Amino acid sequence: MTAQYDILHAEGATTPIKGWVRGVPLEPQAHQQLRNIAELPFVGPWVAVMPDVHLGKGATVGSVIPTRGAIVPAAVGVDIGCGMAAVRTTLRADDLPDDLAPLRSAIERAVPVGNGRGGEHRKVPDAHGTRLAQSGLVERLARLRARHPKLDAGRLDRQLGTLGGGNHFIEVCLDESDAVWVMLHSGSRGTGNRIGTYFIERARWELERRVLGFHLPDKDLAFFLEGEPLFDDYVDAVGWAQDYARQNREAMMARTMQALRQRLPPFQLTSMAVNCHHNYVERETHHGESLLVTRKGAVSARSGELGIIPGSMGTRSYIVRGLGNPESFHSCSHGAGRVMSRTAARASISLEEHRRAVAHVECRTDAAVIDESPAAYKPIEAVMAAQSDLVEIVHTLRQVVCVKG
Repeated sequence: MTAQYDILHAEGATTPIKGWVRGVPLEPQAHQQLRNIAELPFVGPWVAVMPDVHLGKGATVGSVIPTRGAIVPAAVGVDIGCGMAAVRTTLRADDLPDDLAPLRSAIERAVPVGNGRGGEHRKVPDAHGTRLAQSGLVERLARLRARHPKLDAGRLDRQLGTLGGGNHFIEVCLDESDAVWVMLHSGSRGTGNRIGTYFIERARWELERRVLGFHLPDKDLAFFLEGEPLFDDYVDAVGWAQDYARQNREAMMARTMQALRQRLPPFQLTSMAVNCHHNYVERETHHGESLLVTRKGAVSARSGELGIIPGSMGTRSYIVRGLGNPESFHSCSHGAGRVMSRTAARASISLEEHRRAVAHVECRTDAAVIDESPAAYKPIEAVMAAQSDLVEIVHTLRQVVCVKG
């Protein structure tokens, strides 16, 4: 298959930037942010850019950053382990009621949504307490905090099985054959955020002590070097947050299924299920070289590996199978990607426009979710077309219920 990427780096740069951005916008600020990342001497052999690329804090969302012997905590970000889960049920479209509002309400009662105390369990249900106890996560975090007493543990017990806010969601969807799916998007919640914030600050402090033999274009690109104690501690912390995020998605899925069983005819779950991160770092081998691969808003797409690429509220989402393209470090996009900031979306999208865009979905239509309206995102069809050499579409989903934080 002919390569679909373009070379985006500046003339004279030593580390290429390969971008799957044909037919989708790439803002100048994001392009400059990518150049800054590519300037780092430990980044390479190149940076891969996914079609949902947009400006991020620390590093560009929709980027795959391979490094040799170093990690940039801000490139991973603070929503460590954020990702997607989806499962197909034996339900059919005609098993759903005509009025889906009670079903949405049932999910919202089962899974606390939003940030702050309102998005937490007042008392962790037994199932979640058992899940947390059996996971070993509490003990692992305690060992990490013994080395870093200033690291705030947050309220991990009350946030396991909760959605959060922003672009996190739970959806009931129909595929091309009218089978019912449940799909959700969330991460490591407040504790993961505290871990990310803490280590980003530590990297900045370490930067002040380093004698650099190169120009660091942005203090957000402060790093840990392999062999340093903080490097190992950060790897442990990221691993913890990724595991917590996966447990969180599994807990939310269980609670959502419980809500559906109370409202819908009896059903079973099929073997078609996916659970994947899209904000994380892992050691992988590419082109015969051991690399630390940071996926900032990108999904692993090894040959045959299943992944999820969601659209925005009111648009299609996709279950995909990776094609194992070595040029992208076996990666694909993690969604549609923002085309305007939250501030710009709130200023330019009217409530009437938002309601028209999501009229076919049972979801929130108040002003507080305008920054998540479809117009704030790139067209998902264009994003998928730009990466047809990275993944193949297995199922196309259209949501009928959307729960937002």
